[in-house]
Amino acid sequence: MKALSNERGVIAAAAMDQRGSLQKALASARGADVKEITAEMMSEFKVAVSKVLTPHASAILLDPEFGLEAGKARSKNAGLLLAYELSGYDNTRPGRLPDLLPHVSVKRIVDWGADAVKILIYYTPFDDPAVNDIKHAFIERIGAECETYEIPFFLEFVGYDPKGGDEKGLEYAKAKPEIVKKSMEEFSKPQYNVDILKVEVPINAEYVEGASVYKGQKAYSREEALRHFRDAAAVASKPFIYLSAGVSNNQFVESLKMASEAGTKYSGVLCGRATWKEGIPVYAKNGVKALEDWLQREGVKNINAVNDAIRPAVPWDSK
Repeated sequence: MKALSNERGVIAAAAMDQRGSLQKALASARGADVKEITAEMMSEFKVAVSKVLTPHASAILLDPEFGLEAGKARSKNAGLLLAYELSGYDNTRPGRLPDLLPHVSVKRIVDWGADAVKILIYYTPFDDPAVNDIKHAFIERIGAECETYEIPFFLEFVGYDPKGGDEKGLEYAKAKPEIVKKSMEEFSKPQYNVDILKVEVPINAEYVEGASVYKGQKAYSREEALRHFRDAAAVASKPFIYLSAGVSNNQFVESLKMASEAGTKYSGVLCGRATWKEGIPVYAKNGVKALEDWLQREGVKNINAVNDAIRPAVPWDSK
């Protein structure tokens, strides 16, 4: 855990474990078929992000499919988390069921030099109990495997609407606080052996009246939004960090400011696309050197904006 956090005990980590979504975004930016985005291109993109951003991060999250070279390219000050789950989810059945990378185990993640195992699961407490029972057993198994190899377990859960509604829309924004809170409460339970909860902010800042990124439709007043931060934090008996969930850098920083204003005792961030996603078209059109130049200018600025926003975060070992 010390390898993953800064001198204050706060996790200020970059995330670059995107796979399917990154391939699609690169293909779209090139006007190409997704099959034209090779494993070499994926690795090259990740190496550039790792090399340029990790001097400004306490750790980086990568994947074993395309990210092992990027792990070697990281700055000496940065720890390494490796993803264990298969990208996406099983869409042949309802419930967004997860699966593991078939060629990976916790032992192999340890052997590759990682400091932690990360799992992403799509989860809502409002799905069919039979679906959630499968997910609970899945996380129990991984927690036991991590405990056996004495490696920290970071669990990321991302909410969704089981009825298929728009997760970026107003109705979901209203439901989100309860989804995040109940998920944090569930996975704080001891049977999962989770060390760090990697959670969404419990609101959508675009629907907070008066927020700098407010789009005009109100789901909550600022005071209500701050209360949602406090209520979600109150149920977590494990340290937790916030994920950027693909939003813009401005929106993520605004959300972190609200977390601080609410007095939320969170322990840092694992921030991916909010720092580097605007570099995707740069790489797709002009190659790796142009991406590195963009990252040095804009990516570093983005990650430092997040680092400034998490100054009020508390050490992970305070819980």
